[in-house]
Amino acid sequence: MPLHIEPNADVLIHTVANWMVDVIADTLKQQDRFTIALSGGNTPKSLHVLLASDAYRHKIDWAKLHFFFGDERFVPFNDERNNAKMAFDTLLNHVPVKPEQIHVMQTENTSPEASAMSYETILHTYFDGKPFGFDLVLLGMGDDGHTLSLFPGTEVIDETKKWATHLWLEAQQMYRITLTAPIVNQSAQVAFLTTGANKAQALKAVLEGTKQVHQYPSQIIQPKGGLHWFTDAAAAALLTPTL
Repeated sequence: MPLHIEPNADVLIHTVANWMVDVIADTLKQQDRFTIALSGGNTPKSLHVLLASDAYRHKIDWAKLHFFFGDERFVPFNDERNNAKMAFDTLLNHVPVKPEQIHVMQTENTSPEASAMSYETILHTYFDGKPFGFDLVLLGMGDDGHTLSLFPGTEVIDETKKWATHLWLEAQQMYRITLTAPIVNQSAQVAFLTTGANKAQALKAVLEGTKQVHQYPSQIIQPKGGLHWFTDAAAAALLTPTL
């Protein structure tokens, strides 16, 4: 499992952007589309801004990218907490991607259950019968070890059949829609982006501790393809040094 440690978050997002440019280009040499699932959070937000900048925007064949989302808060699209809104504001409105190739999790004029079922239908349309699922899933990790909307102690961690589902998160008093481990673990590439000293304890537990997926759900992400961890020095501070 490649572990990429950079001195700070700014250097890290450049490393991730360069890696993504290469992965996308190499994949598109073999097929005519590239599927990617985006994540919410501050580090992905900075990555989006960088990818949409003059330095990177022309390095990616956006017309061949198909965008999905790892999870979503069940709030209206114009709510600042909405992951899709963040992605449009920082990336998707600034690059030439086809609207019909952007698949948001619906959070208006529907129910959480119906939204999850509809998203799962889209996923099966894309990935049934394919050797892999997503070409790339970008993930973050919370300081409690969660990823996607797989929070410690929630039943969704144990999901084995559904590719997308909904859950009520009591701590946040809201519904969330999320991809599940079964589909994410079919991915060709998964990349965790983890920054900040507040992540250090969880990162050490996830990467070096015993397997406790109900306490540290990020441990359940073990794709059939490649798994990369991109972290800054602050988040990696407690990891055992390697020679």
